[in-house]
Amino acid sequence: MPKYPISKEFFPFNHFKQPFKNPKMAGKMGEMMKPPKWIWRDKDISVAKKNIKGYNGETIEVFIMEPRHIKTENCLVYYHGGGFFFEAAGSHYRNAKAYALNAPCKVLFVQYRLAPKHPFPIPVEDSYEALKWAYENAEGLGINKEKIAIGGDSAGGCLAAAVTQMVRDRGLDINFKFQLLVYPFVDQSLSSESNRKFTDTPMWNSTLSKCMISGYIQNTDVENFVYASPIEGNCEDLPQAYVETAEFDCLHDDGINYAKKLQDANIDVELNETKGTMHGFDIVQKAPTTKAAVAARIEYMRRKF
Repeated sequence: MPKYPISKEFFPFNHFKQPFKNPKMAGKMGEMMKPPKWIWRDKDISVAKKNIKGYNGETIEVFIMEPRHIKTENCLVYYHGGGFFFEAAGSHYRNAKAYALNAPCKVLFVQYRLAPKHPFPIPVEDSYEALKWAYENAEGLGINKEKIAIGGDSAGGCLAAAVTQMVRDRGLDINFKFQLLVYPFVDQSLSSESNRKFTDTPMWNSTLSKCMISGYIQNTDVENFVYASPIEGNCEDLPQAYVETAEFDCLHDDGINYAKKLQDANIDVELNETKGTMHGFDIVQKAPTTKAAVAARIEYMRRKF
């Protein structure tokens, strides 16, 4: 009998254990991941690759995904998950396609640089620079500056949450439509009840989170360290939010606690607590719970854009 009553619809990933044992190994594994070939020839969306300047003027890539047959000026700037170590999985691109077609919107899919080779603050500063680039080049990209949203899952949720705070703190004049945070990592202290409880859950757990943090946060004595742990930041004057959690996930309480902190700052929050799920459950695209969760995200986006 399984230790955790995770729904069988997520088989075999409801039993999957990440094989890496240290940040260096995770980084090597992450470097081997590549975008799926289908995105370049999909009949429903077009994908344009752009090279832009990231943190300290270094080059990073962004993919602009948009519907072929629907004209839209909405834009979702999106940061994929992967523990700050891994490139996006195929499910990230499929979710982005679903958002583009059904929100509808352009999805600016950011290929921020990865730890441990590029530790904090590089990934979050890359993420900020990508958003800033989209805003400054909105007209040429066919984006309405008043129709920009931000989102991410897991580590990407951390980046999205942090970037909203950076935009406010640095005075960048973006009025986000919303932030979309899917099972986000927002608390580097790992002190929550779910972190204490879920030390060995499939897909992700707090044991892996400790490894992740050691590779991502290599120096705590850096300026603006709060952007590595957004829950420690000021949540006033941030965008309205959709927050989604997984039930058997060490990051469950990160999402709950950040949603509450936003609400305490009078920010409107829609919270979706999925059941029978583990972290990264939407990698199983055909699972009914995944379909319902993706539909809930899209329904929120349609209302808020």
